[in-house]
Amino acid sequence: MFSSRNRSIGRAHSKLILIGEHAVVYGQPAIALPFPTLTVTCAVEEIDTGIYIESNLYAGPIEQIPERLKGLATCIRATLQEINKHYKGFLLKIDSKIPIGRGLGSSAAIAVAIVRSLYQFFKCDLSGSKLRELVTIAETYAHGNPSGIDMESVVQDEPIWFEREKGIESVTIQSPFYLVVADTGRAGDTRSAVASIKENIDKSPLETNQSIDKIGQYTYEARQALLQGNLNQLGNLLNLAQTELDKLGVSDKGINHLVDVARSAGAFGAKLTGGGRGGCIIALAENNVQAKEICQHLNQNGAVSTWSFKVEETQKYHSITS
Repeated sequence: MFSSRNRSIGRAHSKLILIGEHAVVYGQPAIALPFPTLTVTCAVEEIDTGIYIESNLYAGPIEQIPERLKGLATCIRATLQEINKHYKGFLLKIDSKIPIGRGLGSSAAIAVAIVRSLYQFFKCDLSGSKLRELVTIAETYAHGNPSGIDMESVVQDEPIWFEREKGIESVTIQSPFYLVVADTGRAGDTRSAVASIKENIDKSPLETNQSIDKIGQYTYEARQALLQGNLNQLGNLLNLAQTELDKLGVSDKGINHLVDVARSAGAFGAKLTGGGRGGCIIALAENNVQAKEICQHLNQNGAVSTWSFKVEETQKYHSITS
């Protein structure tokens, strides 16, 4: 047990990629959404000595953190170096509702919550650029060469248009709609999925680049569908993107099964979200009643967990923060 005194809390939400995953690595755009249903909090409490972490993934001193979490330890140390304040010791209590390895931005969200909590603990101002710089440390350790879309998606409170090395823009949503998220129960393997696409480019450059270009085109068209409030068109584009993701080899039998279940339950469209090869799917619904029906069908046909939430029209969101 620790004797704690001062306390501060940092928070972050999860994210979804609506369309454009994997193609975004090759310069194509992607559209991402905040997923406010699943969140992470990090509470920092002052203790007598040392830096300790308490979470469902690891509990103990930072020096003994397991290899898979060393990116977070590196992020913590870099944040403390940046803040440059004297301290004796503190405990970080991390409570994440975001399942790991499901393409929902769990690693980025945890890092964001940690950095925010430490800056609040030491009563320092945190700029958006410094937050991104520090979170990138953890993301690079976790993903190797991240596109940055996960980090931007968990930092922002509104849908974003993302192009690598080009910054982000707001996405206009004319009419609200509902998204269903279903968990396959299997952690995705983003690294191997990305590597397999690189291999496919070497082996079959024409077909692979055609799929990447098609996903990019569908993403541009999806932006227009959102602007026009055309859910039928948006759903069709999600389906078309899923076809290309399957061709690229980043979908799998379990994902395809849940996609088929969602479509048969009345979804306008359904596809994987995130890295693929496990993880989650999303399905587009017109209203809350339909979303709940789709959730029920998915739960009865293999989904481990399902969630549904309303995506509001643009004016209901906060503005983009830099």
